[in-house]
Amino acid sequence: MKISVIIPVFNEATELPATLAALRAQEALLEVILVDAGSTDSTAIIASEAGANIVFSPQRQRAAQMNLGAAAARGDALLFLHADTRLAPGALRTMEAAFQQKDVAGGGFARRFDSPSLILRATCALAEARTRICGWFFGDQAIFARRTVFTALGGFSEWDVFEDLDFSRRLARVGRVVTLRPPVVSSARRFHVGAARTTWRDFALTMRFLASARPPDNIPSRSLCSEP
Repeated sequence: MKISVIIPVFNEATELPATLAALRAQEALLEVILVDAGSTDSTAIIASEAGANIVFSPQRQRAAQMNLGAAAARGDALLFLHADTRLAPGALRTMEAAFQQKDVAGGGFARRFDSPSLILRATCALAEARTRICGWFFGDQAIFARRTVFTALGGFSEWDVFEDLDFSRRLARVGRVVTLRPPVVSSARRFHVGAARTTWRDFALTMRFLASARPPDNIPSRSLCSEP
């Protein structure tokens, strides 16, 4: 199985090297597609030197960038990775093994943050329980899907927020989704204003989304995650 790893980016020169290094350590057949929305730092240079394929996006929106990357992908499976999220050794082999089960449509990984915060550890435990019970993932959990299923679902809804949760909910309706370990490691940088405050805000916004199945109005773009 060939895996296409799609990374939407904008000015990610600080976080990207570690993410690409973790991908180089994977023992799997893969291609890396970096979808750049006009970075003004050395993001594109870092990606090029690492051997990634670079697609330039006219639109700075994570959902649109991921759809653009998927259109350029040649793999049998698509994995959507945030630039500040690192795969553990052997992660893609675990993903390949999951897809040996024909009823598996996709899924995501358990997650932990690069922070000692007990609050963030607790949220990761709750998130893993949510994914195993409901099959609902957020983008920093490295969502993946069979390419045929992704295409049939029409890809990501091109919203500024909740495109990840929306897609994973639709994915769970068409096939079995799995939560894989070892966990990915995601940057805690978006919690700079405080883990408790950011977690409560995210929870409140998520409840509003689930009540309407559309992103709530007047949410700043990318409020639930770091800039793509």
